Amino acid sequence: MSRPQEPHRQFFPFGNPFRTISPKGSNFSSKLTAILNDFERNLAERLRKLHPSSKDDVLSLSWMILAMELLCETHSDVKNLIKELELPVTDWNEKWIDVYLDISVKLLDVCNVVSSELSHLNQSNLMLRCITHNLESADSKRLTRACASLDEWRLNISTTNSRIKNCCVILDSLVESLDLPKVKNSAKGKVLMHALYGVKVQTVFVCSVFASTFLGSPKLFDLKIAATYSWGQTFSSLQSDVNSEIRSIYSHGKFTPLKELEAIDQCVGKLHQMIPENPEVEEVQPLKNVISELGGKAEKLSEGVHLLSKEVDNFFQIVLAGRDALLSNLRKG
Repeated sequence: MSRPQEPHRQFFPFGNPFRTISPKGSNFSSKLTAILNDFERNLAERLRKLHPSSKDDVLSLSWMILAMELLCETHSDVKNLIKELELPVTDWNEKWIDVYLDISVKLLDVCNVVSSELSHLNQSNLMLRCITHNLESADSKRLTRACASLDEWRLNISTTNSRIKNCCVILDSLVESLDLPKVKNSAKGKVLMHALYGVKVQTVFVCSVFASTFLGSPKLFDLKIAATYSWGQTFSSLQSDVNSEIRSIYSHGKFTPLKELEAIDQCVGKLHQMIPENPEVEEVQPLKNVISELGGKAEKLSEGVHLLSKEVDNFFQIVLAGRDALLSNLRKG
């Protein structure tokens, strides 16, 4: 799966895309300031939680589950912020509506791609369980067939879905549209756009890590956050550490960047070394520990994929509900 790395990508060629709506110098009321501060404080805290305690956490299913869970919380926070702003959709500028609808439809597409990749992982894992069952047999013919099947499994798991490439195109467009529209004569609108900027940054970061996991090469962005954002330094530290580790993983030419999958592949490698071309029944006993280890790691992968799939589906429903609510209010208006 290893491919040549992309060069580091620097974005915001237009300068700071958010300088026109930064709250610095804006005459926000104390209520609006408190709403925005609460949102940014929660965002910064989530970014801190996402910071891996060690490099082994990066591109593990447990980290990806946490990342999606925290992303769900941030998107839910935006819905609450809109309510607190007392900013009905009928008062929204047309450009704000376009931004929200554009973000939401692209995120729904990303969710579908990620769900497809997780389904592929699950199917490959079912194949691995069947192979493990054959390995547990003392039948030498079954053992030989299982060994050949492991090669098929390896080939299947390393196949890149063309849809993940489309996901990369979507991420590129999200990054290019980070420069949100100017807001004039609306303090509430400025707060809303300010919050949406933070949401987009966290979303692009998480989705780029997911894309890098499934693509077979790093699809990363080095986003530059202005110092005016209270969560900017926390995000920059998180982005630097995670991106650096992902690039390091791919530079070593590993079979897969996903930690749980790499652990399974190591077991598969051991089995290939231990199983001779013409195995005898009496030679099967030393394999039992490795076969048991393989079964345990396959089970761990299955559990992780299941939990991550639930979080991705939850994120999909949050985005879809927000989009439907906006369209419904527009129709009523």
